[in-house]
Amino acid sequence: MPRPEVLERIKEAEREADEIVAEAEEERDQRISDAREEADEIRRDAEEEAAELHEERLAEAREEIEAEREEILAEGEDEREALEARARENEESVAEHVVDLFEEAVHAQT
Repeated sequence: MPRPEVLERIKEAEREADEIVAEAEEERDQRISDAREEADEIRRDAEEEAAELHEERLAEAREEIEAEREEILAEGEDEREALEARARENEESVAEHVVDLFEEAVHAQT
């Protein structure tokens, strides 16, 4: 093969190699870009899911707190009613005791 032809084939091979390298670099850059976009999307989805889970847990906690509050209020109401019942039971004896004290005070003055 003549020398100029060999040189031309070498130059052509170098051009093809440069094109292959350039295409590979473009493909690499595109894959990196695609991977970053996918990673961003995964991150956004994870953040949204975490926010939803946070809201669900917060709602559950509020429900539990409200149920506990209602239970405490009901217990307080029961205790109040029991105290009122005991007070009513003691009304008569307290009234008798006050009358006795009054009578003693009146007799002591006479």
